Amino acid sequence: MKIVPIILCGGAGTRLWPVSRESMPKPFIKVGGRSLLQRTWDRARTVPNVVHSAVVTNVAYSYKVAEELMDADSTTSTSILLEPFGRNTAPAIALAALWARAQYGNDVVMLVLPADHLIDSNEAFAAAVQAAAEMASESGRLMLFGITPTYPDTGFGYIEWEAAIGNSRAHKVARFVEKPSAAKADEYLAAGNFSWNSGMFCFTAGAILRSMGALAPELLAAAEAVVANAPLDGPQVAFDAARFEKLPNISIDYAVMEKADNVAVIPCGFGWSDIGSWKAVSEIHTPDAAGNVTDGQAIFVNSKRTYVRSDDRVVAAVGVEDLVVIDTPDALLVAHKSASQDVKEVVRTLREQGNEIYRIHRTVERPWGTYTVLLEGPRFKIKRIEVKPGAALSLQMHHRRSEHWIVVEGVAQVTIGDETVTVNRNESRYVPLGAKHRLANTGKETLAIVEVQCGDYLGEDDIVRFEDRYGRLQ
Repeated sequence: MKIVPIILCGGAGTRLWPVSRESMPKPFIKVGGRSLLQRTWDRARTVPNVVHSAVVTNVAYSYKVAEELMDADSTTSTSILLEPFGRNTAPAIALAALWARAQYGNDVVMLVLPADHLIDSNEAFAAAVQAAAEMASESGRLMLFGITPTYPDTGFGYIEWEAAIGNSRAHKVARFVEKPSAAKADEYLAAGNFSWNSGMFCFTAGAILRSMGALAPELLAAAEAVVANAPLDGPQVAFDAARFEKLPNISIDYAVMEKADNVAVIPCGFGWSDIGSWKAVSEIHTPDAAGNVTDGQAIFVNSKRTYVRSDDRVVAAVGVEDLVVIDTPDALLVAHKSASQDVKEVVRTLREQGNEIYRIHRTVERPWGTYTVLLEGPRFKIKRIEVKPGAALSLQMHHRRSEHWIVVEGVAQVTIGDETVTVNRNESRYVPLGAKHRLANTGKETLAIVEVQCGDYLGEDDIVRFEDRYGRLQ
């Protein structure tokens, strides 16, 4: 039996704003020094019979995923499947199944894992996966991992299950239930045969593709068209945007699981959390005697059950209870723990107002390095730009702004029009409006420059790219 973990890495993570944003979403949040994506990969490696793995992600995150996997020492056994834009779980799983079948045949077992969950016991997780994989391989069933409820939560979907299948840990699924009312959640907890729907799956590539063919034929046909002209054997697999756009935006539950008659669930109690709110984040830390938790520098005075996360500054909480305080360089969130699910409404409001802070941080990561907005006002913006050794920005131009570059660390290779020159520390160059230009670091140390932009529009979308080594779209 061969097992291939498929890690789904995407989403906006709006309930964990302002740390999780569209440009750097929830899977990249670090918990205990490692990102949720890295922890998911660590967990997948505890499973026996793993022969390869894949991460399905947006092309915009390809460089970040590659960096994370390099830190996880997994680049030799993991492929990255690149979606041109977000769709949903059913298209992602369909493409991953076609990829897995092309690599290992119909009988390869796929272990589908969201990249943004936490599990306390990797050993218990691996045992549950082994049981699910054996049943999936032997019977062709579509296996789910249900989480044994510990309280009547109304934020999860539930799975009702019947008697055990033979002598196994698995149970036939009776029905799926949407997020229930508080009264219904109490009933489900008391009944004892309901599990939270974790969004983790196990099945053979052949079984899920057969089910898609029978229950979601349009989805399968569109996915087959996407992979028809995609080379599937490289470390990174990019899918054509025009064909990908024809895939329906639908979850795997709606497309297949709720319709199939061969679905089984393994109830699990391995300490699972989907990290779906700041309250949930606070609960994975060890509190002090007053129930307070800090991730960063915080001082608590006469405060109880409060969680503080601070990137840079000292946060003092005085005389408060049951709060979450999330302090980042450009945004501060203060919320009652009971209302932490409503943070997504802040993101919605910011989006409606056209405020970019809903999707990007003050320091923005790029394949070549980072930029930080230091100051912004009418007709000007000042950035600090850091370029990794051997990296380069795209060859580009701007319609509505000029730029002044001052080198403060390292040595820059600057192209403006047809001229390429070396610019040393404490030297500068002017990039006129409309001129083709590129900034590169050919040295062995990080290059840092201060960029002063001047113009009537200074948005990040005023970029025309002519060449880009990272394959980014306009």
